[in-house]
Amino acid sequence: MIEIAVNINAPISEVWDRWVSVDGVQHWAFASDDWAAEGIENDVKPGGSFKSRNFAKDGSFEFIFGGTYDSVEPQKHVTQTLGDGRKVETTFSETPKGIKITQLFEPETMNPEEQQKEGWQAYLDNFKKYVELSPKV
Repeated sequence: MIEIAVNINAPISEVWDRWVSVDGVQHWAFASDDWAAEGIENDVKPGGSFKSRNFAKDGSFEFIFGGTYDSVEPQKHVTQTLGDGRKVETTFSETPKGIKITQLFEPETMNPEEQQKEGWQAYLDNFKKYVELSPKV
């Protein structure tokens, strides 16, 4: 498992709402500004599914990111199984520095683990920027 984390200066209710909101996901679910996400589906409940089309804005590459929620404890903990069978665990913890989001994920075998860690961390960093710098929804 690979671990990544970020601290967000916002109340847990706002962090959670932006994490699960279909409207919110489209603003952060990509690693850099030259990428975007659309076609977002997010049914946040055990057995519910999630899906988005992630694409390079220059049209050079795209992929579908999706899977199923295994367990959901709102504002605390989520486990998911990605479409390729890998597991992801996300924990939301209140700390003196705000809300800490910690993710553990099983790496895939096509890319180096450090590259995967950097990519997934970029998503979390983008989420932090979205929550802290954009107007409340």
